[in-house]
Amino acid sequence: MLNDKTFVSIVIPCFNEEAILAGNLDVIIDYMKERENKYRYEIVIINDGSKDRTGEIADQYAEKYDFIRAIHHPVNLNLGHAMQSGFRHSKGDVIVVLDVDLSYGVEYIEQMVDKLNESAADIVIASPYMKGGKVTAVPFLRKVMSKWVNRFMRLASQEKYYTFTGMVRAYRRSYILNVNLKTKDYEVMPEIIYKSMILRARIIEIPAHLDWTEQNKFAGKRTSSMKVIRSTFSGLMSGFIFRPYLFFIGIGVFLFFLSMYQLVWLMYDTLAALPHIRQMIPKIDYPFSYSLAAQFKMNPQSFLVGGITLIAAIQFLSLGFISLQNKRYFEELFHLGTSIRKNTEKQNVP
Repeated sequence: MLNDKTFVSIVIPCFNEEAILAGNLDVIIDYMKERENKYRYEIVIINDGSKDRTGEIADQYAEKYDFIRAIHHPVNLNLGHAMQSGFRHSKGDVIVVLDVDLSYGVEYIEQMVDKLNESAADIVIASPYMKGGKVTAVPFLRKVMSKWVNRFMRLASQEKYYTFTGMVRAYRRSYILNVNLKTKDYEVMPEIIYKSMILRARIIEIPAHLDWTEQNKFAGKRTSSMKVIRSTFSGLMSGFIFRPYLFFIGIGVFLFFLSMYQLVWLMYDTLAALPHIRQMIPKIDYPFSYSLAAQFKMNPQSFLVGGITLIAAIQFLSLGFISLQNKRYFEELFHLGTSIRKNTEKQNVP
């Protein structure tokens, strides 16, 4: 019967979290103990080079409980490396990544694991921005920017997902270990989604409540919170990876129509002046060229702006098509490389 239980690894990345780590670990432990008849579990704490007592507290809990392990980075390697360390050191069938501040309640552990199992998904995301989700006590500016960054990514990716930046997710271990990740910072979250889209992974969202009520009580006592501007910029840059060619083509199309506006009016004025020129100079050999030269003499700035804008439009459109081609090459190579890696690991298993 023991082997019939889902083995869940709870990964908790930490950086300078001594103010909340012990209390929130107790909450997680109590929650999982109540579900021992349903799951086997372990808790993997990733101390990402903290300069406070985070590592000491993690070691104390690892000594006290045999299902807790503490992994220490000698220096701060950022969230991307902390996540990859958590994936590598986990032993469970399902890996659940939690935010140490428990801004998403512990009840989402069970909800995500059950959803992963019943739907045969590879990733389940706790989403506060989908229908049924909710956000409470998050500072207004941060909430607005986060919501719009995720909407921007949804538009850029042209997929149905609502939350690309959230860290609280459940992963099938056999899947996530085969996803080659390279981002070292907060952009690792949309990177996982992007590469999972390439691999045709099954990704499911469940509505979640993002609640900062408790977190706000520790304002000034925690040094690990991500700055709003930094997170917004990271989100916008991450959105670029989904459809890079759309940005170039979008700018190119805008500049093309802007140049056409100038050049069409110049052509209209040139043609409109032809009858007047033929009337004034009946024996002129090249009336169109004469009319065009007259327009250039009267409006040289229109020729300059229209011409430069047209050249810029062609350049951006060319970059768009090149980036589209490169993106397709990358996706094919990534898909092929992942398949080779997966098959090689299977062959090496005794």
